[in-house]
Amino acid sequence: MFCRYFCFLSLCLFLPTQRRCSLGHVPDLRSGDTTSLPGFENLTMGYNKYLRPYFGGEPVQIAMSLDIASISSISESDMDYTATIYLRQRWTDPCLVFHGNKSFTLDARLVELLWVPDTYIVESKRSFLHDVTVGNRLIRLFSNGTILYALRITTTVACNMDLSKYPMDTQTCRLQLESWGYDENDVIFTWLRGNDSVHGIEKLRLSQYTVERYYTLVSKSQQETGSYPRLILQFELRRNVLYFILETYVPSTLLVMLSWVSFWITLDSVPARTCIGVTTVLSMTTLMIGSRSSLSKTNCFIKAIDVYLGICFSFIFGALVEYAVAHYSSSQKCAAKAPQEGPANELTKEMEEVNITNILNSSITSYKRKISFTSIEISSDNVNCSGLTMKTHEKIKCVLRNKMHRIIGYFTIQNPSNVDHYSKLLFPLFFMLVNVFYWAYYLYF
Repeated sequence: MFCRYFCFLSLCLFLPTQRRCSLGHVPDLRSGDTTSLPGFENLTMGYNKYLRPYFGGEPVQIAMSLDIASISSISESDMDYTATIYLRQRWTDPCLVFHGNKSFTLDARLVELLWVPDTYIVESKRSFLHDVTVGNRLIRLFSNGTILYALRITTTVACNMDLSKYPMDTQTCRLQLESWGYDENDVIFTWLRGNDSVHGIEKLRLSQYTVERYYTLVSKSQQETGSYPRLILQFELRRNVLYFILETYVPSTLLVMLSWVSFWITLDSVPARTCIGVTTVLSMTTLMIGSRSSLSKTNCFIKAIDVYLGICFSFIFGALVEYAVAHYSSSQKCAAKAPQEGPANELTKEMEEVNITNILNSSITSYKRKISFTSIEISSDNVNCSGLTMKTHEKIKCVLRNKMHRIIGYFTIQNPSNVDHYSKLLFPLFFMLVNVFYWAYYLYF
């Protein structure tokens, strides 16, 4: 039946009995390299599939168009995407011109008898041609010698991604088609209709991305062996951030707000405040680990989501440290009051037993003492060392001691309850300011 099909086509063509192609080199018809299509012997007489059209003359122009059937996966960890495409290539071969205005679709297996371009996909990691139920290829021959060669290909192509703004990022990926062996002196690649040569990409529905825009480019690849024509389809993918807001941003924000509840609990409720602080810290740690595990191979990037989780963790940890500081200050204040109450009672009893005679004797004795100090002022924590008759190194020690007392007094919390009072205001205020700067930077810069 195969032979009868092509015999029928040959009868319809009314071709002359002899035909020779106008080529730079006409092969010997008796050589083994000369092949012909079954049923098209008169048409393909002198045809050599190993020689491109216009061999030895002008380059052959190959016009291409694409249909994007699907983009099944986009991997941030591997930095690639997998797409199924319909690649259509058109070129004209003067050896295959015949009379009439008809076109014939040939069996795809006859492609082995024709010259076809050596197009390949640049930066492709894995590619295969579909073959169910037969090889998904199409050969169509037009009367003016134009050949349409279509393929259905699934390919995994590398796509360099900048994940610094993940998940508020926009990635630019490319699909590049290039000639493997023929340089620009032999073939010229063009898009059939410019941007309209690509179809289907605007209708794609992806799980995490939205196709922002796409455009086609014509370029050249300069290699050591020559300059090769290249066609580029460039498209931009914007990530849908709503999923990450519900999955990560909202829970982490709620954990920060939960840590603020401890500011309304009294300092004496140690188990309650400690439980809230430790629980929120552990929950935030689990959330951070879960967020990074989904992109295990890209942990070298400091992503926007990592920055936000780090901010939330800092505020939660700060709330826990705030309680530790407030509780420590409160305990120190209580410990300082306890020893002062005992001496105060004893001093009252001793003052009652002192009579006027003892007071006069002690006054006269102290008056007769000779003191070499010109002036001395003693306070609870401060001593004036400027007028003391002492050695230089002792005076330096005195000055340093005074400065240390001042520094300690500056950092000493006089009323520990004020720590919670100020934290109720400062923690939410600073968290709101940090969020304003965070979202403004990653959304608009």
